[in-house]
Amino acid sequence: MNEDHLIEELLKQVPLAQGTAGPGDDCAVVEREGGLLALLKTDAMVEGVHWSADTSPQRVGHKAVARVLSDFAAMGGRPGEFMITLVIPKKTALDWCTALYQGMGECLRTHGGLIVGGETSSSPEGSPAVISVAASGKVERDHLVLRSHATAGDAILVTGELGGSITGKHLDFSPRLGEARWLVEHFKPNAMMDLSDGLARDLPRLAKASNCGFQLRHDAIPCSDGCSTTQAMTDGEDYELLFTIGADRVNSLRKAWHRKFPDLALTVIGEMCAEHAGEQLEGGWDHFSDSIN
Repeated sequence: MNEDHLIEELLKQVPLAQGTAGPGDDCAVVEREGGLLALLKTDAMVEGVHWSADTSPQRVGHKAVARVLSDFAAMGGRPGEFMITLVIPKKTALDWCTALYQGMGECLRTHGGLIVGGETSSSPEGSPAVISVAASGKVERDHLVLRSHATAGDAILVTGELGGSITGKHLDFSPRLGEARWLVEHFKPNAMMDLSDGLARDLPRLAKASNCGFQLRHDAIPCSDGCSTTQAMTDGEDYELLFTIGADRVNSLRKAWHRKFPDLALTVIGEMCAEHAGEQLEGGWDHFSDSIN
Protein backbone atom coordinates (compact mmCIF):
# COMPACT_ATOMS: atom_id res chain seq x y z
CA MET A 1 0.00 0.00 0.00
CA ASN A 2 1.17 3.52 -0.77
CA GLU A 3 -0.43 6.84 0.11
CA ASP A 4 -1.96 7.53 -3.31
CA HIS A 5 -3.50 4.04 -3.51
CA LEU A 6 -4.86 4.33 0.03
CA ILE A 7 -6.61 7.61 -0.81
CA GLU A 8 -8.09 6.14 -4.00
CA GLU A 9 -9.58 3.23 -2.07
CA LEU A 10 -10.93 5.39 0.75
CA LEU A 11 -12.70 7.73 -1.66
CA LYS A 12 -14.63 4.81 -3.14
CA GLN A 13 -16.43 4.42 0.20
CA VAL A 14 -17.93 7.91 0.53
CA PRO A 15 -20.12 10.35 -1.43
CA LEU A 16 -18.07 13.01 -3.19
CA ALA A 17 -19.06 16.55 -4.08
CA GLN A 18 -19.15 17.37 -7.78
CA GLY A 19 -17.38 20.70 -7.44
CA THR A 20 -14.62 22.50 -9.29
CA ALA A 21 -11.94 20.44 -7.56
CA GLY A 22 -12.04 17.79 -4.88
CA PRO A 23 -9.67 15.15 -3.53
CA GLY A 24 -6.41 15.00 -5.45
CA ASP A 25 -5.56 18.68 -5.67
CA ASP A 26 -3.80 20.84 -3.08
CA CYS A 27 -7.15 22.17 -1.78
CA ALA A 28 -10.81 21.38 -2.31
CA VAL A 29 -12.62 24.11 -4.23
CA VAL A 30 -16.24 24.98 -3.43
CA GLU A 31 -18.50 27.34 -5.37
CA ARG A 32 -19.43 30.60 -3.66
CA GLU A 33 -21.39 33.66 -4.72
CA GLY A 34 -19.78 36.92 -5.78
CA GLY A 35 -17.13 35.62 -8.17
CA LEU A 36 -15.03 33.98 -5.44
CA LEU A 37 -14.35 30.31 -4.86
CA ALA A 38 -13.76 28.88 -1.39
CA LEU A 39 -10.62 26.85 -0.77
CA LEU A 40 -10.83 24.18 1.95
CA LYS A 41 -7.84 22.39 3.41
CA THR A 42 -6.93 20.09 6.29
CA ASP A 43 -3.43 19.08 7.27
CA ALA A 44 -2.00 17.09 10.17
CA MET A 45 1.43 16.84 11.75
CA VAL A 46 2.61 14.04 14.04
CA GLU A 47 5.54 14.18 16.43
CA GLY A 48 8.23 11.79 15.25
CA VAL A 49 7.04 12.07 11.64
CA HIS A 50 6.93 15.79 10.92
CA TRP A 51 9.13 17.06 13.75
CA SER A 52 11.44 15.57 16.36
CA ALA A 53 11.04 15.83 20.12
CA ASP A 54 13.94 18.29 20.41
CA THR A 55 12.47 20.77 17.88
CA SER A 56 11.56 24.16 19.30
CA PRO A 57 7.76 24.52 19.58
CA GLN A 58 7.85 27.89 17.77
CA ARG A 59 9.26 26.18 14.67
CA VAL A 60 6.67 23.40 14.95
CA GLY A 61 3.89 25.99 15.10
CA HIS A 62 5.28 27.85 12.11
CA LYS A 63 5.39 24.66 10.06
CA ALA A 64 1.89 23.57 11.07
CA VAL A 65 0.22 26.61 9.52
CA ALA A 66 2.80 27.35 6.81
CA ARG A 67 2.10 23.97 5.19
CA VAL A 68 -1.54 24.98 4.73
CA LEU A 69 -0.59 28.44 3.49
CA SER A 70 1.62 26.76 0.90
CA ASP A 71 -1.38 24.78 -0.36
CA PHE A 72 -3.41 27.97 -0.73
CA ALA A 73 -0.51 29.42 -2.72
CA ALA A 74 -0.53 26.38 -5.00
CA MET A 75 -4.13 27.18 -5.99
CA GLY A 76 -3.44 30.90 -6.54
CA GLY A 77 -5.47 31.74 -3.44
CA ARG A 78 -5.42 33.72 -0.23
CA PRO A 79 -5.77 32.43 3.35
CA GLY A 80 -8.79 33.00 5.54
CA GLU A 81 -9.86 31.26 8.75
CA PHE A 82 -7.94 28.52 10.58
CA MET A 83 -9.07 26.01 13.21
CA ILE A 84 -6.47 24.08 15.20
CA THR A 85 -6.90 20.68 16.86
CA LEU A 86 -4.16 19.96 19.38
CA VAL A 87 -3.73 16.45 20.82
CA ILE A 88 -0.98 16.23 23.44
CA PRO A 89 0.10 14.00 26.36
CA LYS A 90 -1.23 15.18 29.72
CA LYS A 91 2.26 15.97 31.02
CA THR A 92 3.06 18.44 28.23
CA ALA A 93 4.36 21.73 29.65
CA LEU A 94 2.17 24.80 29.27
CA ASP A 95 5.20 26.75 28.03
CA TRP A 96 5.53 24.31 25.12
CA CYS A 97 1.92 24.89 24.11
CA THR A 98 2.08 28.67 24.32
CA ALA A 99 5.33 28.74 22.33
CA LEU A 100 3.70 26.50 19.70
CA TYR A 101 0.92 29.05 19.24
CA GLN A 102 3.43 31.89 19.21
CA GLY A 103 5.01 30.25 16.17
CA MET A 104 1.63 29.93 14.50
CA GLY A 105 0.76 33.54 15.28
CA GLU A 106 4.01 34.92 13.90
CA CYS A 107 3.55 33.00 10.66
CA LEU A 108 -0.07 34.08 10.21
CA ARG A 109 0.70 37.71 10.99
CA THR A 110 3.35 37.62 8.26
CA HIS A 111 1.41 35.79 5.56
CA GLY A 112 -2.27 36.22 6.44
CA GLY A 113 -4.92 34.11 8.09
CA LEU A 114 -6.76 34.14 11.41
CA ILE A 115 -7.29 31.42 14.00
CA VAL A 116 -11.01 31.31 14.82
CA GLY A 117 -11.29 28.18 16.96
CA GLY A 118 -10.31 24.57 17.37
CA GLU A 119 -10.17 21.70 19.85
CA THR A 120 -7.79 20.28 22.45
CA SER A 121 -7.52 16.72 23.68
CA SER A 122 -5.16 14.61 25.74
CA SER A 123 -3.50 11.52 24.29
CA PRO A 124 -2.55 8.28 26.06
CA GLU A 125 0.79 8.17 27.84
CA GLY A 126 3.58 7.50 25.36
CA SER A 127 1.60 8.66 22.33
CA PRO A 128 3.01 11.41 20.09
CA ALA A 129 1.58 14.90 19.95
CA VAL A 130 -0.63 15.63 16.93
CA ILE A 131 -1.53 18.99 15.43
CA SER A 132 -4.36 19.11 12.90
CA VAL A 133 -5.13 22.29 10.97
CA ALA A 134 -8.39 22.94 9.11
CA ALA A 135 -8.55 26.15 7.12
CA SER A 136 -10.52 28.02 4.50
CA GLY A 137 -9.24 30.42 1.88
CA LYS A 138 -10.53 32.09 -1.24
CA VAL A 139 -9.57 32.65 -4.84
CA GLU A 140 -11.07 34.56 -7.74
CA ARG A 141 -12.46 32.22 -10.38
CA ASP A 142 -10.11 33.63 -13.05
CA HIS A 143 -7.09 33.11 -10.80
CA LEU A 144 -7.72 29.50 -9.77
CA VAL A 145 -5.00 27.08 -10.89
CA LEU A 146 -5.42 23.30 -10.68
CA ARG A 147 -2.99 20.44 -11.19
CA SER A 148 -5.01 19.08 -14.06
CA HIS A 149 -4.66 21.60 -16.91
CA ALA A 150 -1.06 21.14 -18.07
CA THR A 151 -0.71 20.42 -21.78
CA ALA A 152 1.93 18.74 -23.91
CA GLY A 153 4.55 21.30 -24.86
CA ASP A 154 4.29 23.28 -21.62
CA ALA A 155 7.52 24.21 -19.90
CA ILE A 156 7.93 22.93 -16.33
CA LEU A 157 9.27 25.46 -13.83
CA VAL A 158 10.12 25.47 -10.15
CA THR A 159 10.82 28.26 -7.68
CA GLY A 160 13.78 28.30 -5.32
CA GLU A 161 16.12 25.40 -4.64
CA LEU A 162 15.28 21.81 -3.78
CA GLY A 163 16.58 19.29 -1.27
CA GLY A 164 17.98 19.53 2.24
CA SER A 165 14.77 19.38 4.27
CA ILE A 166 16.44 17.16 6.86
CA THR A 167 18.81 20.01 7.79
CA GLY A 168 15.88 22.09 9.09
CA LYS A 169 14.59 23.71 5.92
CA HIS A 170 11.23 21.98 6.43
CA LEU A 171 10.70 23.98 9.64
CA ASP A 172 11.62 27.45 8.42
CA PHE A 173 10.33 27.70 4.85
CA SER A 174 8.37 30.70 3.61
CA PRO A 175 5.11 29.76 1.82
CA ARG A 176 5.10 31.29 -1.69
CA LEU A 177 1.80 33.13 -1.34
CA GLY A 178 2.97 36.47 -2.73
CA GLU A 179 4.80 34.86 -5.61
CA ALA A 180 1.81 32.70 -6.51
CA ARG A 181 -0.57 35.66 -6.43
CA TRP A 182 1.73 37.60 -8.74
CA LEU A 183 1.93 34.62 -11.09
CA VAL A 184 -1.83 34.16 -11.42
CA GLU A 185 -2.32 37.87 -12.01
CA HIS A 186 0.43 38.33 -14.62
CA PHE A 187 1.45 34.93 -16.08
CA LYS A 188 -1.23 32.48 -15.01
CA PRO A 189 0.17 28.92 -15.07
CA ASN A 190 -1.71 26.12 -16.78
CA ALA A 191 -1.14 23.82 -13.79
CA MET A 192 0.48 24.30 -10.39
CA MET A 193 1.11 22.59 -7.05
CA ASP A 194 3.50 22.93 -4.14
CA LEU A 195 6.34 20.48 -3.61
CA SER A 196 5.68 18.70 -0.33
CA ASP A 197 6.63 15.09 -1.05
CA GLY A 198 9.56 15.72 -3.40
CA LEU A 199 9.79 16.45 -7.12
CA ALA A 200 10.08 12.74 -7.91
CA ARG A 201 6.68 12.04 -6.37
CA ASP A 202 4.82 15.30 -6.98
CA LEU A 203 5.61 15.91 -10.66
CA PRO A 204 4.17 12.49 -11.65
CA ARG A 205 1.00 13.43 -9.72
CA LEU A 206 0.65 16.65 -11.68
CA ALA A 207 1.30 14.83 -14.94
CA LYS A 208 -1.24 12.10 -14.13
CA ALA A 209 -3.90 14.66 -13.21
CA SER A 210 -3.31 16.40 -16.57
CA ASN A 211 -3.14 13.16 -18.62
CA CYS A 212 0.36 14.09 -19.71
CA GLY A 213 3.90 12.77 -19.52
CA PHE A 214 7.05 14.76 -18.83
CA GLN A 215 10.73 14.95 -19.68
CA LEU A 216 13.05 16.44 -17.06
CA ARG A 217 16.29 18.32 -17.66
CA HIS A 218 18.04 16.63 -14.76
CA ASP A 219 21.12 18.84 -14.99
CA ALA A 220 18.92 21.95 -14.63
CA ILE A 221 17.25 20.97 -11.33
CA PRO A 222 18.20 23.66 -8.77
CA CYS A 223 19.82 22.01 -5.74
CA SER A 224 20.17 23.46 -2.25
CA ASP A 225 23.74 23.87 -1.02
CA GLY A 226 25.34 20.50 -0.34
CA CYS A 227 22.54 18.51 -1.99
CA SER A 228 22.82 16.13 -4.92
CA THR A 229 20.28 16.02 -7.74
CA THR A 230 18.88 12.83 -6.22
CA GLN A 231 18.35 14.56 -2.88
CA ALA A 232 16.75 17.54 -4.61
CA MET A 233 14.27 15.20 -6.24
CA THR A 234 13.50 12.94 -3.30
CA ASP A 235 14.03 14.70 0.06
CA GLY A 236 10.61 16.38 0.01
CA GLU A 237 9.20 19.21 2.13
CA ASP A 238 10.59 21.92 -0.13
CA TYR A 239 7.27 23.83 -0.29
CA GLU A 240 8.33 25.52 -3.52
CA LEU A 241 5.95 26.09 -6.44
CA LEU A 242 5.97 23.60 -9.31
CA PHE A 243 4.05 24.82 -12.34
CA THR A 244 3.69 24.60 -16.10
CA ILE A 245 3.21 27.36 -18.65
CA GLY A 246 3.20 27.65 -22.43
CA ALA A 247 6.76 27.54 -23.74
CA ASP A 248 6.22 30.73 -25.75
CA ARG A 249 5.68 32.69 -22.51
CA VAL A 250 8.76 31.53 -20.62
CA ASN A 251 11.20 34.25 -21.68
CA SER A 252 8.80 37.06 -20.83
CA LEU A 253 7.94 35.41 -17.51
CA ARG A 254 11.56 34.97 -16.47
CA LYS A 255 12.47 38.58 -17.25
CA ALA A 256 9.49 39.91 -15.29
CA TRP A 257 10.07 37.44 -12.44
CA HIS A 258 13.68 38.46 -11.90
CA ARG A 259 12.66 42.11 -11.76
CA LYS A 260 9.92 41.35 -9.22
CA PHE A 261 11.69 38.63 -7.18
CA PRO A 262 15.44 39.13 -7.71
CA ASP A 263 16.37 36.94 -4.73
CA LEU A 264 14.29 33.89 -5.67
CA ALA A 265 15.38 31.59 -8.47
CA LEU A 266 12.93 30.49 -11.16
CA THR A 267 14.18 27.55 -13.20
CA VAL A 268 12.92 25.67 -16.25
CA ILE A 269 13.45 22.00 -15.43
CA GLY A 270 11.68 20.21 -18.27
CA GLU A 271 8.73 19.93 -20.62
CA MET A 272 5.35 18.24 -20.55
CA CYS A 273 4.73 15.73 -23.32
CA ALA A 274 2.22 13.14 -24.47
CA GLU A 275 1.01 10.82 -21.72
CA HIS A 276 2.92 7.72 -22.86
CA ALA A 277 6.04 9.50 -24.13
CA GLY A 278 7.53 10.69 -20.85
CA GLU A 279 9.98 9.30 -18.32
CA GLN A 280 9.29 7.56 -15.02
CA LEU A 281 10.51 8.71 -11.62
CA GLU A 282 10.88 6.90 -8.33
CA GLY A 283 11.40 8.16 -4.79
CA GLY A 284 10.09 10.98 -2.69
CA TRP A 285 8.13 10.80 0.55
CA ASP A 286 5.33 8.32 1.13
CA HIS A 287 3.82 7.86 4.60
CA PHE A 288 3.23 4.15 4.01
CA SER A 289 6.50 3.21 2.36
CA ASP A 290 9.48 1.70 4.17
CA SER A 291 11.84 4.10 2.40
CA ILE A 292 11.62 7.63 1.02
CA ASN A 293 13.96 7.04 -1.94
